[in-house]
Amino acid sequence: MGLAISKEGIYMNFFTEQLNLSNEPIQKSPIKLPVLDENGEKKHLMEVFDFESMLEDYLIELEIRNYSENTIKTYSSIIHNLITYMKKEENLYDEKRFLASFRKYIRDLKRDKYLTQNYIYLTTVVSKKFLESNNIYFLEDIKNPKRTKSLPKSLNEKEVKDLLKAVTINENDTPFKQKSKRRDKVILTLLYSTGLRISELVKLLKRDIDFDERTIRVRGKGDKDRIVLFDEHTKGLLLDYLENDKHDSEYIFINKNGNRLTPRYVQMMIKKYAKEAGIKKKVTPHVLRHSFATHLLKNGVDIRVIQQLLGHSSLSTTQIYTSVDMDTIKTVYDQAREQETQ
Repeated sequence: MGLAISKEGIYMNFFTEQLNLSNEPIQKSPIKLPVLDENGEKKHLMEVFDFESMLEDYLIELEIRNYSENTIKTYSSIIHNLITYMKKEENLYDEKRFLASFRKYIRDLKRDKYLTQNYIYLTTVVSKKFLESNNIYFLEDIKNPKRTKSLPKSLNEKEVKDLLKAVTINENDTPFKQKSKRRDKVILTLLYSTGLRISELVKLLKRDIDFDERTIRVRGKGDKDRIVLFDEHTKGLLLDYLENDKHDSEYIFINKNGNRLTPRYVQMMIKKYAKEAGIKKKVTPHVLRHSFATHLLKNGVDIRVIQQLLGHSSLSTTQIYTSVDMDTIKTVYDQAREQETQ
């Protein structure tokens, strides 16, 4: 006679396996700690794990997943600083001591008046991600600290127009300068009319553009593709740029050496034209991206459409923009109140 198992028993076993509700503790290390050397002494965790090689592999993985150069640099710096700190810690031979040392590390960072709360938050998140990517869960019990929430800055419509007008091609300009200005004008217009991230812009390929449909296929964060739109004015500028400045590179925007532009060049270029336009605000590629979203929202575009155009995986990220345009909110509010009192 076979062993009878109830449905409830089957379901309980399933959920126990899926949610790890058994009495077995979660493995926080891929190997049993502490590790002893040939003399029976406990080995330092920096000798047990090759964190430098792990970091190299992790950065390669981020690059494959299409993380921006700036993000990869930031992650690299954060993890490198953590490794350097941990190397100096004594008696670091198991997960409990690693956890205690990490808490001390975060405490020391908080005491540095030059570091922001957002940097502390990022250090915690990045450190956990890096370790967990190598099946090391030493920081599992660490809660992410709060981050400072600030409204994204944006330009108003007049400031955007002034910025674009600042790029003027003169008859006295050398052919090279005319070529550079033509390219810069397209970049500024494209950033504002599409909401592209700077990392996406510098990687744009000629084959990504469909002029008939006025669309660009973009490879964004986390290797996700999306389609962005551009208007007829931007289309004309793009066609004029590609027609007059023909080159063999597969990239749309290149420097005088034929290499694709760096994000740093674009940042400095925008800063230069913003100064010439008399704009007092700090203007960056990200500010133009925020301006793109804010102005769409102001003109009645549904936030879900803006989410798709920006490439946000979560609507909550896009909803930040609903807090930005206070002038529009006040206008709508005042109009509603006037109608009620009439």
